[in-house]
Amino acid sequence: MTDTTDAPTTGESTSKRAVVLLSGGMDSATAAYEARDRGYEIYALHTSYGQRTEDRELECARRLADELDATDFLRIETGHLAEIGASSLTDDELAVEDADMDSDEIPSSYVPFRNANLLSMAVSYAEANDCEAVFIGAHSEDFAGYPDCRPEFFDAFEQVVDVGTKPETEISIEAPFVEDSKTEIAERGVALEVPYEHTWSCYRENEPACGTCDSCAFRLQAFQNVGVRDPIAYAERPSYVEEAGK
Repeated sequence: MTDTTDAPTTGESTSKRAVVLLSGGMDSATAAYEARDRGYEIYALHTSYGQRTEDRELECARRLADELDATDFLRIETGHLAEIGASSLTDDELAVEDADMDSDEIPSSYVPFRNANLLSMAVSYAEANDCEAVFIGAHSEDFAGYPDCRPEFFDAFEQVVDVGTKPETEISIEAPFVEDSKTEIAERGVALEVPYEHTWSCYRENEPACGTCDSCAFRLQAFQNVGVRDPIAYAERPSYVEEAGK
């Protein structure tokens, strides 16, 4: 993955463009604000793939794109992932499990090879609009359970992009938080003033968030670790930090 740490920050003259995979969740929102801070014009790509909370996620993604003043917002429906199934996010017959934050097993919420599907569409979108990068919000706590969130996956995919696009096309795959924890994402997002009230992470419900699925648990823990109250509504708001850490 290309290091863009020294890229110009917001306010500097730039013609750089980036596609951001904008799910409407906390991680993708922070990745989008990171891309903007690095000086990129934002082309937001949102995919609806039959997930339980797709309506709420789409609402949040549109609102974030507006807040970011994105140059373009593209929604693509990828129903084939629901047809393929094998994930509790897309199959109503599979229960969304309660959080098990110590497990290293691949959870039932894993959508088989989803990120390869999403990145392929993002690269097509990027190449068509002369974008130089694709941003994705994967982080270190993801790749413990999701094989398509690992650094080596993104490195390999960038090689596929190099081989499979026009000779003059140069598109980097940017996963700015791939070595970071959810807590570090929350810290960065607070610094970037990400409007987390317009994000959604719950795997189960459109309103309020359940507070007990994996995604809610890691999100709540991150906010609790940084001492900031998560601004969205929860049916339950358990503590996911050690007593000594409060």
